[in-house]
Amino acid sequence: MSLTKIAGFPFEIENRIVHVWVIRTDHATEPVVGEFQLVLDSQERERAARYRFPKAQRSFILSRGALRVLLGRYLNTSPAGIRFTYGANGKPSLADFASLRFNASHSGDFTALALTPDCELGIDVEQIRPLTDLQEIANRFFCPEEALELTSLSPEEQNQAFFLCWTRKEAYVKAIGDGLSAPLNSFRVSLRPDQPARLIHLAKDREAAGAWMVDDLKLAAGYAAALAYRDAERPLHRFPLVEPADLLDLA
Repeated sequence: MSLTKIAGFPFEIENRIVHVWVIRTDHATEPVVGEFQLVLDSQERERAARYRFPKAQRSFILSRGALRVLLGRYLNTSPAGIRFTYGANGKPSLADFASLRFNASHSGDFTALALTPDCELGIDVEQIRPLTDLQEIANRFFCPEEALELTSLSPEEQNQAFFLCWTRKEAYVKAIGDGLSAPLNSFRVSLRPDQPARLIHLAKDREAAGAWMVDDLKLAAGYAAALAYRDAERPLHRFPLVEPADLLDLA
């Protein structure tokens, strides 16, 4: 997405729409990273300094900085002045603009950000990679039906299905803000690559699951991503991939 198109976008969210932004974080220059670091607050800079590996530190700075820049543009305020509050399990929300809800996720080379008015939501992105202990992880964290369904797939499908399942579950958990207190094996999602994303049951309650929407987000080759929220279906607008440098003029 070009800088001209970003700068000309009205940055307004109306009529229940969900906006999804995808930011590439793998090859930003050091000056760009430094510019994003300037919009972080003191706690975020301290958190960045605790990362042991430079790539992880850069990814955090770019992801958090991009979140602040985009939120600042939507809210017509300074990115550095945005204040977050945190739920009991660490889910962030806006201290001064409660009606705008957001969630963010980072994996590999990408950060994904979802925003919508007046509806809690969760987003998760995971880089698909080979797992030698895939079935063991599924048996431990997935519900029995999901783990069994995974074994019924071909080896070629199993890896993708695992990450589809994982991101759908994480998106739901992030939407409700329960973090690790919501066991991943207490609810079931669809996982077959040829079937739509959906919640099948919540603690065996299919009616409760039907109140939720789950969307697959095809962000990039080699990645799985999902969006979850409790509401009737909302319009979804996914922006083309942006580079961190293209966001700096919005700050």
